[in-house]
Amino acid sequence: MPRPARPPIGLQLTRAARSVSRAFDDALAQAGGSLPVWLVLLSLKSQQPDNQRELADAVGIREATLTHHLNAMDAQGLITRRRDPANRRVHLVELTEAGEAAFLRLRSAAAGFDQRLRIGINEEDAANLEVILARLEHNATSDNGPSE
Repeated sequence: MPRPARPPIGLQLTRAARSVSRAFDDALAQAGGSLPVWLVLLSLKSQQPDNQRELADAVGIREATLTHHLNAMDAQGLITRRRDPANRRVHLVELTEAGEAAFLRLRSAAAGFDQRLRIGINEEDAANLEVILARLEHNATSDNGPSE
């Protein structure tokens, strides 16, 4: 079988995603956080979920995994959890002052990382990348084959 003229897109995308993900993890770690902590803080600030189930959905993880992260964040003083007075089976999650400060640090790290990624990429390139990534995601998850 002849070698392809170009490497497969999936391989290139996987390698790039892995490199970007590692670099983003490093940027968050330097700011005193991690991706799970950033996603929880971001969801609490932007979506203000009413309970842990909604928070798990917003972050895109299972409730058991979220509980593990929330336990660590609670121990670090970043969040508080309390029972909902209207439904004692539901836990309400709120940021503490330390959580607010961590959010600001991690938001700054995430924004700085985004600026770093955008070096040499103009607005048209960024818009094209967005379209291409959406098309790749659609193609990968669609049973109908590639989109037009």
